[in-house]
Amino acid sequence: MSERVSFAIDGRTLEAEPGANVLEVAHSNGIEIPGLCYHPRLSVTGSCRLCDVKVEGRRKWIPACQLEAEEGLSITAFDEELESARRTLIELLLADHNCDCLVCESSGRCELQDLAYRYGLDERTRRFRAPVREIPPEDASSPVLVYDASKCIACERCIKACDEIQGKEILSYAHRGLQTVVTAGPTDWGGSDCDGCGECVQLCPTGAIREKLDVRPARTWELESTQTTCSYCGVGCRLDLWTHDGRIVNVTGSDAIPNYGSTCVKGRFGHNYIQADDRLTTPLIKRDGAFVEATWDEALDLVASRLSGIKAEHGPGAIGGLSSATCTNEENYLFQKLIRAGIGTNNVDHCARLCHASTVAGLAAAFGSGAMTNSIAELEFAECILVTGSNTTETHPVIASLIKRAVHYHGAKLIVIDPRRIDLVRHADLWLRQRGGTDVAWLYGMMHVILQEGLQDDAFIADRTERFDELRPMIEAFTLDRAAEISGIPAQKLAEAARLYASADKASIVYSMGITQHTHGTDNVLSLANLAMLTGSIGKESSGVNPLRGQNNVQGACDLGALPNVYPGYQKVDDPDVRAKFESAWGRDLSPSVGLTIVEMMHAAAEGKLKGMLIMGENPMISDPNLNHVEEALKALDFLVVQDIFLTETAQLADVVLPAASFAETIGTFTNTERRVLMVHPAVEPPGEARHDWKILCELASRLGLPMAFENAEAIMDEIASVSPIYGGIHHHRLEPDGLQWPCADDDHPGTVFLHEGQFRRGLGKFHPVEYRASEELPDDEYPIVLSTGRILEHFHTGSMSRRSDALNAYVSEAYAEIHPADLEKIGVTEGEQVRVITRRGEIVTKAVANGRVGEGAIFIPFHFVEAAANRLTNDALDPKAKIPELKVAACRLERVS
Repeated sequence: MSERVSFAIDGRTLEAEPGANVLEVAHSNGIEIPGLCYHPRLSVTGSCRLCDVKVEGRRKWIPACQLEAEEGLSITAFDEELESARRTLIELLLADHNCDCLVCESSGRCELQDLAYRYGLDERTRRFRAPVREIPPEDASSPVLVYDASKCIACERCIKACDEIQGKEILSYAHRGLQTVVTAGPTDWGGSDCDGCGECVQLCPTGAIREKLDVRPARTWELESTQTTCSYCGVGCRLDLWTHDGRIVNVTGSDAIPNYGSTCVKGRFGHNYIQADDRLTTPLIKRDGAFVEATWDEALDLVASRLSGIKAEHGPGAIGGLSSATCTNEENYLFQKLIRAGIGTNNVDHCARLCHASTVAGLAAAFGSGAMTNSIAELEFAECILVTGSNTTETHPVIASLIKRAVHYHGAKLIVIDPRRIDLVRHADLWLRQRGGTDVAWLYGMMHVILQEGLQDDAFIADRTERFDELRPMIEAFTLDRAAEISGIPAQKLAEAARLYASADKASIVYSMGITQHTHGTDNVLSLANLAMLTGSIGKESSGVNPLRGQNNVQGACDLGALPNVYPGYQKVDDPDVRAKFESAWGRDLSPSVGLTIVEMMHAAAEGKLKGMLIMGENPMISDPNLNHVEEALKALDFLVVQDIFLTETAQLADVVLPAASFAETIGTFTNTERRVLMVHPAVEPPGEARHDWKILCELASRLGLPMAFENAEAIMDEIASVSPIYGGIHHHRLEPDGLQWPCADDDHPGTVFLHEGQFRRGLGKFHPVEYRASEELPDDEYPIVLSTGRILEHFHTGSMSRRSDALNAYVSEAYAEIHPADLEKIGVTEGEQVRVITRRGEIVTKAVANGRVGEGAIFIPFHFVEAAANRLTNDALDPKAKIPELKVAACRLERVS
């Protein structure tokens, strides 16, 4: 570490790293040099000149934001001359500023207003008035933002935020002089490519760019803020929920790890569902085919009675439970404990089975841990990033911004391997379009080139891994030409990708469900692990294999044992010693048999073997494959209980519905995709009689003869720490402000930033020779098109939250299918018309979109829309190892709709 330098500001001696920004050093030491254009997350502009200082020995004043710390600097930050100049500069800014502070929604958080107050400037004391100018009216064309040019001070923060933080390059200046305005496109903001992330709002120092809110909130000083963790994707963005009179009136990004104030459009503008009029507020019992309101005692007594009856008549294996990736760690822990110790079965699973079960199985087998090996922040400093099976810009937008920063500001090489022309392709050095389901083939092709050209890390292989001697002949036999023939990727492009990846000292693989949701998903993951170990690109900073988890707490739900084969901490249920440990902790005999997965439960229900189900916060009637079969299965149950915040498509089939609290009404923890356990805090109370999920589970468990008398969520986490070694040092009081990353063995452990340094969790990394297998269902003459499904930026999972947001619906309001123009032409359909999509399992009618993303012979359909539910089409064939269904490849055909 370099030695620190010493310098003085107004006679006060300060220390800093050489080259540190003097303005930042001053602020961190309580010296409030003013400024409006500077922000620590942006490059220096130096245009407002408010931070000008004098430096001894230098003739001109220098903006402190442009001044670097040096040994012996003597700086004057405040004297009469400097302060007079600052006052004049602020007067000039106010001269043509719309000073409607009495009604401005930014009043109280406007930096210009604060400086005017600081320098005593008001209508009576201001000396300057700008000539009358034509000011464009407010641009409210964006679904989520309003731009008011009359309040813009041309500081450039919004433009730089869009460019440098988000990597979108949408905002720019238009016109010159007093007519200068910020523009998002040739027409207006609504017609631009702006996706509403709100980074510009977050950094605007005035009220020039503001949120378009549903209701006019109270004044800033009347609002209360609560820091919590976002309920959408697995990034785990920290949010500030602003409340007034018991209602959430605004959401902003919190300046904390991992997002540092950034959010996506859902995180900032997609939480209207919390206060939706159709929230469940009282328990419901279905009588004579219709729901009637019930008391909590009536509902819980009925649930306990019916489940106990099924258990007595058919055994505990006739009951199954689906836990939730949207609920807290504490709630997932109690759910699996209730199913295992209260019911007596390991039939517990959740939606990770549908997204990253193959990650858990594959990475655990190869490395000893089935999680993201690195931290999110490390991606910005990788030298090469290979993104495959992840449309990161739409599914994990804040992470995508770091990938773009790695490319544009740190010179990283970006390789995108994806069947669709996703947004990251614009920033990539290489884009390779593979045929769906051929990932093992192209990965073998890359490894063949690496081995053939001697680019492998022999020392790492020898010292840190095992079984390479079994994999090597398979790599050598899988020629580049064969890989190209199977995958459709040109051989020279595949070779170029191999060289780029292998030659980087810091290489990160980023992937998601385009890799995992296959009948060979585990083999795909194992092949990625093989590639990383072959080049030694793991076990160090910014190098590793990084699965991006889809939902806010899907990582935590897995960690806490909401899986049929493991207890909390991935401790196997069929290990006698582990089982004895949990029997002692929970005071109950436990089943030694691995339970059923989600899809297996649906099959068992349809066959009459599974009689009862308890579902918490999951909506399989939209999320699961082959929905016609799922509907048949759920209707065949003798008894179905759903615990949720809305009467979802699944809840409508239930016999009892229990109203739960949302994340904004709950205290507990989420674990994000980088293994970081983060606090969730309540900002408002649950509506009506809705209760926290953990309290519902405790009351139900007690009725089933399993006492679970926890005083609060903190006590639940303490029990988790006592039984799960990877969470051994995680307690609520240790999680503020930035959380902890597991493994965290004890109360003194600082958490683990990246995994496998020096040694893999399993000891030696294990190479796995895998055979290339084609997908279960390939196109043929009857079904000639390959169907893939997935998420989009504006909506989330089954739509129960995001589709209740008017702002998000303004961006995308209906289902659609991305189809190549040539395929539309074959059936006589033009873009925007309706098209029928048919597979062997069902059909839907949806809008055709030809946006140039998919190749000929392939279509993509988002799965969020119940009116054209993509999962009525998908295949429930399973990966034999991870039991994940093949949601990314299904054969279909297209028909014109009359």
